[in-house]
Amino acid sequence: MRFLKIFILPVCLLILLTSCNEEQPDPVLEKTNVELELMALDRKFSDQSSVQGYKNSFIEQLDSNAILLRPNMMPIEGGAAVDYLIQQDDHDFTLTWDPRHAEVSVRGDLGFTYGVYILKPLSIDTMLYGNYVHIWKRQPDSSWRLVLQTANEGLGEPSFE
Repeated sequence: MRFLKIFILPVCLLILLTSCNEEQPDPVLEKTNVELELMALDRKFSDQSSVQGYKNSFIEQLDSNAILLRPNMMPIEGGAAVDYLIQQDDHDFTLTWDPRHAEVSVRGDLGFTYGVYILKPLSIDTMLYGNYVHIWKRQPDSSWRLVLQTANEGLGEPSFE
């Protein structure tokens, strides 16, 4: 019994105290890492658009309930967004973009990126610029899907710093 009091009890107490002192992850660092992940995803998305075309890259990234906001049109939602993209002819231009910033929700399940897009018609030697916003939703498998996309044209030539 004396052995129990002198040795076992202090060891159990030590184990209990050290197990309760588990280090918690830094939420600010975790949020920053997710924002960097989202920026990298948006850059990869742009690279895909450059290689496989705007239409295919968007169809691949869209959530099944995604919304596209286009000038002079009502919002295009869900399956209609995919139908809209399928009808687009993207053979005479290249569309890429440069993400400038990302933010994510505290829970890390929603985020957005915004930046500058570059539309390069293949028939003329010019580039057209505009701004865009992508809103992303994290999926159960931890991947991200695009849930809302919008853009506006008419930006003068931006600096790409």
